[in-house]
Amino acid sequence: MLTALKVLITRPTKKAQALTLLLNKQDITCVSQPLFDYQPLADHQQSEKLLTNAEVIIFVSVAAVEFAHASVRATHWQYQHIIAVGKATKAALQTLALENIHCPAQENSEGVLALSLLNENIANKNITIVRGNGGREHLAFELNQRGATVCYLESYQRVWRTFPKDIDQQWYQQQINCIVVTSNALLEQLVQLTQATNVAAENDATKYWRNHCIWLVASKRIANHAKQLGLVNVIQSDGANEQAISTTLQTIIEKKR
Repeated sequence: MLTALKVLITRPTKKAQALTLLLNKQDITCVSQPLFDYQPLADHQQSEKLLTNAEVIIFVSVAAVEFAHASVRATHWQYQHIIAVGKATKAALQTLALENIHCPAQENSEGVLALSLLNENIANKNITIVRGNGGREHLAFELNQRGATVCYLESYQRVWRTFPKDIDQQWYQQQINCIVVTSNALLEQLVQLTQATNVAAENDATKYWRNHCIWLVASKRIANHAKQLGLVNVIQSDGANEQAISTTLQTIIEKKR
């Protein structure tokens, strides 16, 4: 491993820019290479139905907020409670002049499910989960088990970028030695790009990504999946926000000194 970190950031453009700016201020070298872009998915009619007919609306990401607002302005949403899965999502809702936003300390589905308002009697209550296309089903399943009527509003979709077949070799030559991974979808895509399809096709770069590169992941769930996929050097940060990732990188740097 090199003594200095060179971090690959694969988040969508806006989040990649924010993290790159923070890391540059801390003299951490990074390469920004988003793996996918966002585009709208739900139409106005569907969005209006699900944003004006729910007791509880849950937003899982900043993009969920932005694309929902683009389809139906936030001033027209009707609900009793609004939940943001993380602090960044809460901030995005606050920029739309929304108040009294519930946000768990643990920024994931388990944290949301622990909120007191979802542990009261929610039988027959309409709950809308605003997210992108696909994703984890745990939150909806548990809320259904508690008697709620849950609907998804998939306000946006991920469009994966196409890369040259040797992109892993390019990153290897750039001396990338740490990759930030904030979702299982990103992890799986990165493994496809960096791992050989069979042992006979393995090369020095393939072995390097699997055995030596630091995979900085945003949750225990992603860490477990990374290890299941055969990645060796997996380090977990305390969340997916910029500060949590930055703090973990600083800890890695201190240990390498």
